[in-house]
Amino acid sequence: MTKIRINKVITLDNKPNLSLLEIMEDKGMIIESHCRNGDCGTCRCTLVSGEISYLSFPLAFLAPNEILPCVCKVESDLVIEGVNFQFSEKKA
Repeated sequence: MTKIRINKVITLDNKPNLSLLEIMEDKGMIIESHCRNGDCGTCRCTLVSGEISYLSFPLAFLAPNEILPCVCKVESDLVIEGVNFQFSEKKA
């Protein structure tokens, strides 16, 4: 199974039918994001290693090695950094 390593502290399993943002949200992470279609760049993070593919063409400016989790899918083991998030509170 393809693995996703985030900020050197979290490892998730890939789900091929979801965007990277949706995978993180599915695991209870609240990711700093806004448009969910690649226009604003709020979810931008740094790709350290691995491969992604875009579901749609992102319009936000991207520097080299930056990706937009809201519009990309994971294609190989992935290491990303600079993800701004918190975990959702668990309800009893």
